[in-house]
Amino acid sequence: MAEGLRERKKRETRQRISDIATGLFLEHGFVTVTIADVAEAADVSANTVYNYFPAKEDLFFDRSAGVVEQLSRWVRARDPGESAARSVLRELRREVETVSPRVGLMEGYDRFMRCIHDAPPLRSRLWSLQQEIHEHLEATLREETGAAPDDPLPGLIAGQICWIHQTVFVAVGREMVAGRNPDEVSREILVLLDGIEELLSEKVLNYGARGVR
Repeated sequence: MAEGLRERKKRETRQRISDIATGLFLEHGFVTVTIADVAEAADVSANTVYNYFPAKEDLFFDRSAGVVEQLSRWVRARDPGESAARSVLRELRREVETVSPRVGLMEGYDRFMRCIHDAPPLRSRLWSLQQEIHEHLEATLREETGAAPDDPLPGLIAGQICWIHQTVFVAVGREMVAGRNPDEVSREILVLLDGIEELLSEKVLNYGARGVR
């Protein structure tokens, strides 16, 4: 269904408010900037900001829904014969090889990471997002494998896959904050991914392999 004019304007307004807020947070710090500051800069009312973003943290992590679902999307789209963990490793390698901003390989990512580090509310929200990612992935693995409700394996495998994902993002963030070149970091993260795969057991690497149809 084509997007209507009203929906398009709402989407554009939401994005404009988010972009302006992000710029203010990166320049002045998350704790310092208020919703009133964002509203004034975006030329809207504070109520309008709250209509789109119920909490200030939502302005910073405005794409969190996509992040929460990403691992599950990769797992659902795995190739015939490919396991859940191997599909995530493959997708992460592709993102890293292409020096994708989606994994933090971009100039300016250090400012984003410092903003989180300096704001306890953002660190808390990030931790909550990590829990949501794990829960979402566990539910996906249960559905994809037909696991029983009391089977602990989907939760354990989800934990391992989330560890892979988080390890890559932590390593990228650390190097970008240190002022490294994204291309150089990309090459090093590919080596790290190889090391991660070597550490994983065959049970993890083969779990949820999709049957060839």
